Amino acid sequence: MRRWGLSLLSVAVVFLAVLSGPSLQMSTAFERSTLTIRTESGSHKFDVELAVTPEELSFGLMHRRSLAANAGMLFDYSRPQKVAMWMKNTLIPLDMVFIDATGTVAHISERAVPQSLRTISSRVLVRAVLELNGGTVARLKIKIGDRIQHTIFGG
Repeated sequence: MRRWGLSLLSVAVVFLAVLSGPSLQMSTAFERSTLTIRTESGSHKFDVELAVTPEELSFGLMHRRSLAANAGMLFDYSRPQKVAMWMKNTLIPLDMVFIDATGTVAHISERAVPQSLRTISSRVLVRAVLELNGGTVARLKIKIGDRIQHTIFGG
C-alpha cells in the first residue's frame, strides 16, 4: 500500500510539473525589437519578439491564434548550430527563415502546417530562426542569400 501511495505522489508531481511547464503557458513576456529583411524587392521591417532562454526557445509562438502581418519571432541560439523546429501546439501556418551568424538567410521552410510534429531542419549551421506568417516569404520574395539586419547580427 505504501509503494502505491508513493507512486501516486510521483504521478501527481509530474502532472503538476507538466501543467506549470513552458508547454502550456509562458509566465514572462518576450523582449521586442525591430528587424529588417533586405531583399531584391526592397527592405521590409518587422516587429519581432525575441526568444532567447531555453523556455522561450521551446515555447515560441505556441497557442497563438494570430500574428500581425508585420510581426514575427526571432529565435536566437547564441552560436551557430543545426536547429530543428516543429509546429506542436502552434495554431497558425508559419514561414521559417533560418539565418547564419552573419545575418544571411541560409535556408527557408514555407507554410509549416499548424500542429504538425514533422521536424523542420535548418540543414546547415544557423545562429537564428525567424518565424513569420505563412505566405510572407512568397509575398516578399525572400530567398536564400538575403540579409537580415538586427542587433544579434551586429547591426
